[in-house]
Amino acid sequence: MKNINYVINGVLAVAVIILFVLQFSGKREAGVAKTTFTSEEDSTGFLPVAYVNMDSLLLNYNYYKDLSEIILRKQENSLAVINQKTSELQKDAQEFERKYNNNAFLTRQRAEEEQRRIMTKQQELEELRNRLSQELVSEEQRMTEQLRDSLVAQLKVYNRDRKYQMIFSNTATDNILLANDVYNITEEILVYLNKNYSPSGK
Repeated sequence: MKNINYVINGVLAVAVIILFVLQFSGKREAGVAKTTFTSEEDSTGFLPVAYVNMDSLLLNYNYYKDLSEIILRKQENSLAVINQKTSELQKDAQEFERKYNNNAFLTRQRAEEEQRRIMTKQQELEELRNRLSQELVSEEQRMTEQLRDSLVAQLKVYNRDRKYQMIFSNTATDNILLANDVYNITEEILVYLNKNYSPSGK
C-alpha cells in the first residue's frame, strides 16, 4: 500500500515539474517575442527601469532651490535674533560686573536681584535658541516631505507614457554602483520638473 502511494506521489511530482517547465518556457518565449531593442546598447525595452541622480537633480531643480532659500532665510533670521539677544545679555553682564566692582549697588539685595535678572535672561536665551533650532528642524523636515511628495506625484504623471516598472533614486554611488547611462533619466526628469514648476506655487 505504501509503495503505491510512493509511485502515485512520484508520478504527480513529475507531472508538476513538466507543467512548470512548459509554463516557464511559454512565458519566456512570449517575453522574448515582445522584446525589441532600439540599439545594441539600449535594453530599456527589455528592462523597463531607470534611475535618477538625486545630487544633480536637486542641484538644478528650481523648486528645491526655492525651498532651500526659504530655509536659509529662516536660519539667518534665527541667527540674527540669537546674536542680538546674546549681545544684550553680554552688555547687561558687563554692566553688572562694572557696578559690582565699583560698589554701585546701594544694597546687597539689589545686587542679587540684578544678578538673578541676568541669569533668568540667560536661561530665556537658551530656551529661545533651543526653540528656534527645533522649529528649523521641523521646517526642514516638512519641506523635505513636501519635496518628496511633489517628486513622487510628478514622476507618476511623467511615467504614464514611459511605463517604467521602477525608477531608482541614486546619490553618488550609494544605491547604484554601476549602470548603463541609457538608464539615467536625470536630465529628462529635470527638464520635465522645471517645466511644470511655477514659483508662484511656493
